[in-house]
Amino acid sequence: MRKATIYFLSAMIIVSMTLSCKNSKVNQSKKNDKEEEIVGAKQTAGPPAIMYKTKEDYHDKVPVTLSEDKSEVANYPGIKDVFYKGELAYPTNLNDGFLLDNRGIDKNSAFLNITYEEYSKLEKVPTLEELNEMILDKEPFTEMYHCGSKFDYKDIVKELNEIIDEGKFDGLEKLK
Repeated sequence: MRKATIYFLSAMIIVSMTLSCKNSKVNQSKKNDKEEEIVGAKQTAGPPAIMYKTKEDYHDKVPVTLSEDKSEVANYPGIKDVFYKGELAYPTNLNDGFLLDNRGIDKNSAFLNITYEEYSKLEKVPTLEELNEMILDKEPFTEMYHCGSKFDYKDIVKELNEIIDEGKFDGLEKLK
């Protein structure tokens, strides 16, 4: 009986390993297809490095995410969510008017008419209706790039500034 159990468990381990290898190859194939779509873009897990420019100066304004059709606020920060590493999550200034996001924006983001500091001092998060009324511009971005993960960089500000200065954006995923 004990010998049969050992054979059964061994067989299960071998089958699991075989399926795992097969799934890994399928996933790697899908990953390679995705990498071809985003030529040269870094594909490391971690917080995304989003670099962008806006029509107006919104650096101190709180971003929210709009619905796909940009008709309403779909995602917004809690009062404590406007901090990054213990400081207000203002974007980092880069060369040529670019900003590095520290809050979590994407191509569907918009900015509110309230600063990070004002928002952090609110007693409660505004209602969705109030947030929708606070939107300054539903199309604030002139350029936006997904630059991989922040973990891909040793000195992200220096390295992104080099990309900007050299005009080598072709290795980045252009979002806008």
